[in-house]
Amino acid sequence: MDALDSEIIDILRQDGRASFSEIGRRIGLSTNATATRVRRLERAGVIIGYRAVLGSDAADPTEGLEAFIDVRLDSGRDSEEFLVWAQRIPEIRDAVHVTGAYDYLLHIRVSGTPALDRLLRSLKNDGGATHTQTRLALR
Repeated sequence: MDALDSEIIDILRQDGRASFSEIGRRIGLSTNATATRVRRLERAGVIIGYRAVLGSDAADPTEGLEAFIDVRLDSGRDSEEFLVWAQRIPEIRDAVHVTGAYDYLLHIRVSGTPALDRLLRSLKNDGGATHTQTRLALR
């Protein structure tokens, strides 16, 4: 990965719907060269998907639970592998690598407590978490 790849990733983080021509114009590459680089990043697993980021008004606040989960990973678990795993879970809206007693802070939205329980079990069984702390969002 070089500096142009990093610029492409930065642009796509800001606007996942940016066209190859728009990205290319911003970094000084042709549309075809930009498309080739984006596809290579996708094949390499650097870019694993695109998703809509919803505003707080998009979801009915009376439905489901919104929460923040602190996650401590098993010492043998690679943090980048965890991030790739977490980005594939639709209930996880964001995963942030943090400092301190925990490794990641997850922003999640689930349909209710049974779904929260399933997600917490999956974090431990599949995600490599050894300890979690969950805080529910009240507003």
